[in-house]
Amino acid sequence: MNFCSDNTTRVSPEIMAAIASANSGTVMSYGDDEYTQRLQVKFSELFETSVTVFPVATGSAANSLALAVMTPPYGAVYCHGESHINLDECGAPEFFTGGAKLVTITGNHAKIEAETLGKILDKAGVGVVHHVQPAAVSITQATEAGTVYNPGEISQISEVVRRHNLHLHMDGARFANAVASLGCSPADVTWRAGVDILSFGATKNGAMAAESVVFFNRKLANTFPFYRKRSGHLFSKMRFLSAQLEAYITDDLWLKNAAHANQMTARLAAGLASIEGVNFCHPIEANEIFVQLPESVIAAVLAEGFMFYRWDSETGCTVRLVTAFNTQESDVIALVESVKRHYSLFYKGRFYK
Repeated sequence: MNFCSDNTTRVSPEIMAAIASANSGTVMSYGDDEYTQRLQVKFSELFETSVTVFPVATGSAANSLALAVMTPPYGAVYCHGESHINLDECGAPEFFTGGAKLVTITGNHAKIEAETLGKILDKAGVGVVHHVQPAAVSITQATEAGTVYNPGEISQISEVVRRHNLHLHMDGARFANAVASLGCSPADVTWRAGVDILSFGATKNGAMAAESVVFFNRKLANTFPFYRKRSGHLFSKMRFLSAQLEAYITDDLWLKNAAHANQMTARLAAGLASIEGVNFCHPIEANEIFVQLPESVIAAVLAEGFMFYRWDSETGCTVRLVTAFNTQESDVIALVESVKRHYSLFYKGRFYK
């Protein structure tokens, strides 16, 4: 009954089978294998345009290396203050760009708004030697608040990005959950909306350890092989990363897994919403819930064996609940019933105190 993260789950059976299938015979190394070569074709079919794809093993590598090819050492990457690249990459974007600065932007529910971005870029000091120079904008899909950018919002941001001659990166660690939520094609929320590079996540949605950097602006891909090698992400046995990614996008497994996770979150949210006094911090749009609960309720539910993170501090009353591709409906129901039961005790304690 672990709702800490979609990183805590097992590997999707289809992907584990693909790894086992790839574990026979000899193939060429460093990406010169048939699995990796097929990815170029299959990802191009998935996104309905010619793309260049590079497998890597972690989201941190995907994000940081993508930003590195977009941003010089004296450049600036504009991102939301709650973004993963700002809070949870241990300075990796700054390291791999050679010192570029992350400039944070505020926005409701962890989303950047085009109008706010435009006003900031208008005053960024382009050409002024004393200032870092704007180079890229990074948005997260789905966001760190579990919210989702629709195609129109991304297009508006992209228009601002183009007007200022920058590039647009998308951190898609939970890209599948966003696409499943929107019910659109992956092309609609990437290159058609103006995204240059996508960090396409798979690990949170059933892979063992596989992400990919997808270039829609293929000119930006020219130097990426050197960045990947230098970072230690040019795997000699690349076939095992590529086999995961191939299985992930075959027969829409990535969307099926994400749709299940989203459905479990919706079921959980509906159950919690039926409890008087429960407050949600953000709209429920993908597979994450941020909710405020009394301390006594949090402690009691944790004591029953449920696992989740406190999100505002170790003693805070905002918790994050995340569902995954294999979350059981019975666990969702049990969590709702536990919260409901202890909320009843909480209210009784307040009334009779």
